[in-house]
Amino acid sequence: MTQELVSLTIIMAVAAVSPIVAQLIPGRFIPQTVLLLAAGAALGPYGLGVIEVNDAVKLLNELGMAFLFLLAGYEIDPKRLAGHQGKVGLLTWGITLGLAWLVVTFLPFFTKQGINGIATVIALTTTALGTLMPILKERSLEGTPIGDAIISYGTWGELGPILAMAILLSTRTGWQTMLVLGAFLAICLLCAMLPTKALKTGHRLYRFLTENANTSSQTLMRLTTFLLIFLVTISALFELDAVLGAFAAGFILRYIIPDGSKSLEMKLEGVGYGFLIPVFFVVSGAAINVRAVAGRPALLVAFIVMLMLIRAVPVYVALSLDKRKNPLSSHHRVTVALYCTTALPIIVAVTSLAVKVGTMQSDTASTLVAAGAITVFLMPLLGSITYQVADIHPVTAVREIAHTPSDWRTIVREHAQVRALLHHQDRLKRMAETLKSLEKQEGLNGLDSRRAELVERARLEIDRQLKELGLDPQLTTQLPHNYRYPKN
Repeated sequence: MTQELVSLTIIMAVAAVSPIVAQLIPGRFIPQTVLLLAAGAALGPYGLGVIEVNDAVKLLNELGMAFLFLLAGYEIDPKRLAGHQGKVGLLTWGITLGLAWLVVTFLPFFTKQGINGIATVIALTTTALGTLMPILKERSLEGTPIGDAIISYGTWGELGPILAMAILLSTRTGWQTMLVLGAFLAICLLCAMLPTKALKTGHRLYRFLTENANTSSQTLMRLTTFLLIFLVTISALFELDAVLGAFAAGFILRYIIPDGSKSLEMKLEGVGYGFLIPVFFVVSGAAINVRAVAGRPALLVAFIVMLMLIRAVPVYVALSLDKRKNPLSSHHRVTVALYCTTALPIIVAVTSLAVKVGTMQSDTASTLVAAGAITVFLMPLLGSITYQVADIHPVTAVREIAHTPSDWRTIVREHAQVRALLHHQDRLKRMAETLKSLEKQEGLNGLDSRRAELVERARLEIDRQLKELGLDPQLTTQLPHNYRYPKN
């Protein structure tokens, strides 16, 4: 027990220090997840050996992965899946899967590396939506057209591989696999329908649960945790991967409370991101054999390049062909494609399963997991660069400079000013929406002193920013829409 506590203490020390280190790095371009993975690799069995991945730590690791996929499933809006962008995302993922199969099957490089199996195919089609969500929130992309596109395409980049793992990596025959999945689906439907009916009928038990949600009973939190562990257990009993059960639990939770619950979300994120999910990332890093990865640099680089070609390119092409419904600039389409190429948790799950059944060597699995860890750092970094560059419209700027080279300083300054105006407009719009939602909840006269103060501060900030732009707050509440923006 002592060694288990020592290992857990070190893991939680890493979890506590990581956000501080991430904050101190200029530009905050390294996500906390990368620091957790790097620390796990350095302190784990293949590094200094101070973290021992024993049974207790493995259990917490499994729960961490379960919470990560629970939150990922919860982020998915069923309406988004059925909408236009969701359908395009599904089609794009299907094309990605076909491309991955062709490359892994017929490219001599992968055959020589001994990884031409279905596990590698699935690993090349993933998007780490659960890992991306906190990054999108940190970078204020959630709720923007770019963030919505990332979630729409990323949803199938996470859901598709999970279903593919259940179907294609099963050791059962085809009809047995379908039978087991059908039974699992029936259990999931039952878990979704019972609470929904209780909600509609206003059942006495449901009222009791909601009334005690924020007391010491924590009824909704306990039921959510029960749902998660129950479906993960059912997955284990059915010999399915735990990821499927965790993801299904999140999806069911979103179905039951389609409008969400801020209180429940804060508690889930507190338990998940505050404790269990950092354990998962540190232990995932500890599973990386750094020496094995260093011995196969060609495979590491090739896998990252293939991820970009197989996952990013189809997403970019789909967004370009769908410009009428999703009018994003070319730079923003690149941003979405890069974010959607972030991959790690599914790679960890699929390689672990492949090693367990003997279809992949542990050294190869370490290399693929290391490649996935690099994408968590590299893709959001590249995506943030293209996102910041997009509003400057560099292509147009280069054309204008080529036409009148002597005015290059003026051209660069004007394009930078346009980006600043767009940034102001985006902030103003969000603040106005927040203000409107606050007033709609209770009406300004019925607000308590704290909320009234927040509303007043929001109004003062909007007025201040309008004055900075030379606009009269008495005459306008937002930036005019008739600015002549450069067009790519």
